Amino acid sequence: MDTTGASSAAPTSTDTSPEGPVRPAAGSGPHPAARPDGVLPWPSLLVLGAGTLFMVTAEMLPTAVLQQMSTGLGVAESSTGLLVSAWAAVVVVLSFPLVRLTRRWDRRAVIAGGLAVLALSSALTAVAPTFQVAVGARVLGAAAVGLLWATTNAHVADLVPDRLLGRAIAVVLGGATLGMVVGTPLARLVADAAGWRAAFWALAALSLLAAGAVRLVVARAAVADGDASVGAGNAGEVAARRGTGRLLTVTGLVALVLVGHYGAYTYITRLAEAPAEALPGGMSSLLLAFGLASAVGVVLAGRLGDRSGPALVVSVAATALAVLGLTVVDAGPVVGLAVVVVWGIVSGGMPPFAQTLILRLAGPERRSFAGALIPVLFNGGIAVGAALASLVVAGPGVAALPLLAGPVVGVAAVGLAVAVRRA
Repeated sequence: MDTTGASSAAPTSTDTSPEGPVRPAAGSGPHPAARPDGVLPWPSLLVLGAGTLFMVTAEMLPTAVLQQMSTGLGVAESSTGLLVSAWAAVVVVLSFPLVRLTRRWDRRAVIAGGLAVLALSSALTAVAPTFQVAVGARVLGAAAVGLLWATTNAHVADLVPDRLLGRAIAVVLGGATLGMVVGTPLARLVADAAGWRAAFWALAALSLLAAGAVRLVVARAAVADGDASVGAGNAGEVAARRGTGRLLTVTGLVALVLVGHYGAYTYITRLAEAPAEALPGGMSSLLLAFGLASAVGVVLAGRLGDRSGPALVVSVAATALAVLGLTVVDAGPVVGLAVVVVWGIVSGGMPPFAQTLILRLAGPERRSFAGALIPVLFNGGIAVGAALASLVVAGPGVAALPLLAGPVVGVAAVGLAVAVRRA
């Protein structure tokens, strides 16, 4: 893919027609440096990966400082916990409208602006005198992150040729994994040392630095931000509808995977109590082991990204077996820890494989649409999975959860195998 063209930093390009490329204004930013064939644009990908690290840390930070934040704002811990679930809801609702609003802008400007808004949201949360102000600040941050995920996904796909897409996605998603494994625990350390407001101030400063790095380092994309299928005539519209049908089928099946996987993961502290008790550090050590195993899965996904379809099917099928394996974690600490680690590895590869496949099915002409679909898909799947899991726990009990979640993921694996074969 030629990565020397770009869209402009604002909707002021010389050609904004749906059929033509969006050409940059003079001096609108650095062109990507020429690279040997097969070499990733590492500076751009690492900066974008840092952005995803801060995005995930921002989303999960209230869980790391739950007690301190609740006391500081004078509300119950259950209310503070809603700051995370409400975040996901805002991402689901606002991602598509915001992508449509900014679809003609230079994606670098959108990403940098989104990180700046995330910094503002974190700063407002840090100074929030009441819970209501904190909610407003979090809504602002969630809207920014929904747009950030959508735009980052699309921009990464435009920076590299298709055969390198899997590796590029894995690099950027490595930042998101670090957000869970490293970002949230570090934020907790800052909160323990200087208070929960200091943790949000630190996040604000880092997000602002990342915004500047995006403008200075990240290369512009070569592909127009608009959907090329729009206005391309009847033949183009028919082709777009067919392609969108395949895209939505795969997306729906991935959503089903997420419902089952995150339904079980929501109650990992209950399901894996036995192996955690045998570890120094207890549940904290077990969660760290799961996070590190997920990071290994992301690394493996980068190496297998050129076969994202079959790799996704294998990863999902293995995740179904791992979730069912949670029924035997009481057999002994070694067995229990092995199940959790395997679950982390195979499920860690799912997001890169899924995102790569979705972006490939979308193609350049529907890349903005697919970019917005991904955060809606993941946040919606997490929310629905957690909600359904709570009903199972309240009814048959937590022991029944793997017996229901595992088959859900397994059915999705079969559907994906059929869909990938036909794609």
